[in-house]
Amino acid sequence: METARRRFYVVPTDRWYIERTVWLIAGAVILSGSAAALWVHPLSVLLVMATAAVSIGVGLTGFCPVGNVLAKLGFPPALAEPGWKPGDLYFMQTDSWYLERRIYIAVGVNLTLASVLSLLHTPWWLAFTAFVGGAMVWFAATGFCIMANGLYWMGAEPRLAPEPERFPGTPAGAEPRTQS
Repeated sequence: METARRRFYVVPTDRWYIERTVWLIAGAVILSGSAAALWVHPLSVLLVMATAAVSIGVGLTGFCPVGNVLAKLGFPPALAEPGWKPGDLYFMQTDSWYLERRIYIAVGVNLTLASVLSLLHTPWWLAFTAFVGGAMVWFAATGFCIMANGLYWMGAEPRLAPEPERFPGTPAGAEPRTQS
């Protein structure tokens, strides 16, 4: 028996936590770097590439420089290593390849490829980097991400999982039914 999955994956947006705030900051940096690369100087795309490198690093090691600054500022973590307490270095959980961890890797790889292609092929690739930056800001604001839902529909299990979906007719406050 398994609990029913929601049709869409939406992260909690009832409070600001480290990971959600990191997505907002990273999205803003990516949008700024994409705009600067288009209108100021093509090498401004290095801001996007630096964000991509950090994203890959977070996905592989769990260490997030921005997350550590946010932890020092008092933001609570949602995906910290078990046993984390204020004052400790923030490391995201790396015990399995859960959905949110895969997002960091996929975003980093896609941004790196698009950034290099914007320098070597055509600046039109900056439209993709800007799209990713906008999607990250949207994800932080609304909890909905296109890539996260694609991974979710392919079976990736999230750690920031919302409550299980209730079947029609299940009263509020009752335990969710399971499929047989």
